[in-house]
Amino acid sequence: MATARDTLDTLANWKPRLASKARLRWDKVDKQYMLIFPEAALMLNQTAAEVLKLCDGKRSVSDIIDMLGEKFADAKGEQIEEHVGELLTRIHERGLLETGLESKPEQ
Repeated sequence: MATARDTLDTLANWKPRLASKARLRWDKVDKQYMLIFPEAALMLNQTAAEVLKLCDGKRSVSDIIDMLGEKFADAKGEQIEEHVGELLTRIHERGLLETGLESKPEQ
């Protein structure tokens, strides 16, 4: 079973951004963010929305974790790392997140 540290090691070189088919949208009725993609949508909790807002293709996963640590000072660093790692992995597995590594040649 992979640990949070294993997941973060895997994500270390990512500079995540939403895939072109995915959009982050505020739902006025439910007053929460949704991740919209072809023929479906995911309702996001506040933390997930904050993570995905930071996925601009320029910030590394470590940068995102650091920024969230500053914003949510009451949360433990390990909890933030675990949540970010799990969320980004799940969203990537659905094809809704690009890692920034796709265009780099294999070495």
